[in-house]
Amino acid sequence: MATSPLRRHDGRKADQLRPVRFQRNFVPSAGGSVLVSFGSTRVICTAMFETGVPSWRKGSGEGWVSAEYGMLPGSTPQRKKRDSGKPDGRSVEIQRLVGRALRSVVDTKLLGENCVWLDCDVLQADGGTRTASITGAYVALYDCLRQAVKAKKIAQMPITNQIAAISVGMVNGQAVLDLDYVEDVAAQVDMNVAMLAGDKFVELQGTAEHGAFTKSEFLQMLERAEKGIRELHSLQNKALRLK
Repeated sequence: MATSPLRRHDGRKADQLRPVRFQRNFVPSAGGSVLVSFGSTRVICTAMFETGVPSWRKGSGEGWVSAEYGMLPGSTPQRKKRDSGKPDGRSVEIQRLVGRALRSVVDTKLLGENCVWLDCDVLQADGGTRTASITGAYVALYDCLRQAVKAKKIAQMPITNQIAAISVGMVNGQAVLDLDYVEDVAAQVDMNVAMLAGDKFVELQGTAEHGAFTKSEFLQMLERAEKGIRELHSLQNKALRLK
């Protein structure tokens, strides 16, 4: 018996992204910046170029890309307490994820002994803040490094590929794309996927919230994620005026 199409609470199809928007140059003082929106989720991503590298990297001839992530106090219905000195475990996990993802598209030798610092600050959280952060941080990083080349701080563009990320999950027995908070809470399975242009994966994070999931369900979610990320790549390029 065929499964009836899932009726999502916001009217989207199972394989449909929320409205995605990139507002570039949102913070003029940063080398690159964007306010990225996935539906009601909004994240400010900034990228700052800095000459020099951490002490453990000195003399290597290679640069470094690092990320920090945080949720602002008004980003959730109940006030999110500020991280005072040391970020909480969730923030640490997400900023490491963002850093890994963005380093995967940078040739650190071409960057030279320079750093790019990425900061992702959540203005409003409605599910998918980590995937919005990765997707937006790529746009900010690209603008920052494009400016660094123009200013002759580096000889050539060190970005080697493109990356975006999206959430997928099993909700009421069906694979759905880009979960908002309502769906994330109800999902039987929640997965985050980061993928390069050319359909190569950088990160897969999947957890069965209730029970377990099958290989077939995993492949359904992965197929949804691939479709969504290809759309995000196209939107990133459009925002950066590359295509």
